Amino acid sequence: MTLHTLQAQQHLIVRQRIRFMVNQYEVHAVDPQTGGEAGILAFAQQKRLAFKEQVTLYTDDTKQTPLLGFKARQVIDLGATYDVTDANGQPIGLFRKNFAASLFRSSWVVEQPGYGEIAGQERNQWVAILRRFVDYLSWLPYHFDFTIQGRPAFSVVRKWGLRDTYQVSIHDPNLDRRLVVAMAVALDALQSR
Repeated sequence: MTLHTLQAQQHLIVRQRIRFMVNQYEVHAVDPQTGGEAGILAFAQQKRLAFKEQVTLYTDDTKQTPLLGFKARQVIDLGATYDVTDANGQPIGLFRKNFAASLFRSSWVVEQPGYGEIAGQERNQWVAILRRFVDYLSWLPYHFDFTIQGRPAFSVVRKWGLRDTYQVSIHDPNLDRRLVVAMAVALDALQSR
């Protein structure tokens, strides 16, 4: 799939693959007729227990053609900032955890150049609290809503199942889909940190 195809999407499905030493994710287009997967748009891989967080997304699982990536600016930082870059390493935006606001409900900020801050927060405060304080309930699905200046920008909804699967809806047509994909993957890869 091409970058143009990715940028045209209003809905995506992000699905985690179960692997031993790496986290892998597939990003799919959505068939408007069935609501099911309609072709892979990106493939991501993250090494587990990496010293400095870095995830590269490729156009497919052969990992021949990079599409984008994100990387933590610092090694250890509870409110770490992650720079998102294109295939050539050029910046396209960033995201960071809002650590203070995340104590009871996970909160993130996404920034796209020339655009205002996009604030994301876990939708259900009670689920957020249960997941934090009752270990055996950490599997509860969580959903995030991102807004810009009070209007919906995009949402990420985790589905029930053995594998982590997320439905992503993009409400703002001006959002760079690469930033949305990076944030959706990060919600799974980084959320428990």
